[in-house]
Amino acid sequence: MIGTALLALSTFATGSPPSGPLFTADWTSWRARRAELLRAPDGWLALVGLHWLSPGENRIPGLPGTFTLEGGKVRLDAPAAAGYVLGGQPLTSAVLASDASPRPDRLAIGSRTLVVIDRGGKQAIRVWDAESPTRKAFQGIDAFPPDPRWRIEGRWEAYPEPRQVEMPSVVGIPTVEKAPGRVHFELGGRALTLEPTLDDDGSLFFVFRDATSGHETYGAGRFLSAVPARDGKVILDFNRARNPPCAFTPFATCPLPLPQNVLPVRIEAGEKRWGDH
Repeated sequence: MIGTALLALSTFATGSPPSGPLFTADWTSWRARRAELLRAPDGWLALVGLHWLSPGENRIPGLPGTFTLEGGKVRLDAPAAAGYVLGGQPLTSAVLASDASPRPDRLAIGSRTLVVIDRGGKQAIRVWDAESPTRKAFQGIDAFPPDPRWRIEGRWEAYPEPRQVEMPSVVGIPTVEKAPGRVHFELGGRALTLEPTLDDDGSLFFVFRDATSGHETYGAGRFLSAVPARDGKVILDFNRARNPPCAFTPFATCPLPLPQNVLPVRIEAGEKRWGDH
């Protein structure tokens, strides 16, 4: 799951936040941390390639060696001169653990990092490059000014059991996630709901679109995270609404909003549109 949820949660995720300078300072700190992670050598700004594999031997332009897909497993075979390194040790041949495993293998070759990703049983090689021009040119993301009025308390409706939902994605490969319930809230006198899925750390992960999408904000929608319900309530801090990875690179596999998470209102909070993706 692409949540990075802990990053997105406010210090004031539950209870009443202070207003004025403290609220703004907390939001500013979150923004700085967000930018730091984006511009990391293995952050989304450094993503430079996504190569889907076919059964059998695959050769990828610019990457030495052969990536063989067999039985849902990917094996790399390359000459020692290729310079692949795994865990600090030179590598010439190995079956690579994908990101579906608890500890995916991260191959290094020069300034690049490779990981096998698994999306709905389809495998690809994802490539980061610390020398990415996009990463080096990054100057931050524009955003709406922080406003405590966009920190909304919603009523939590838990499902008897989490239900499975099929999340669409920008690459056309859906993933099956668990939705534990939904949040009911009001904006401008309108009754609205959002249905989250569960992120890896147990937090609530929302993918939503609103009437600013495609104009002031990213067209495919934005992400929002929240602390699980307490006393039947969930805090939706739209000041922390953030662009998905596919806003920064064409090589991401972002989930898209479920139909019930397309809001017919303007959410004038959080990150604005960035770049041309």
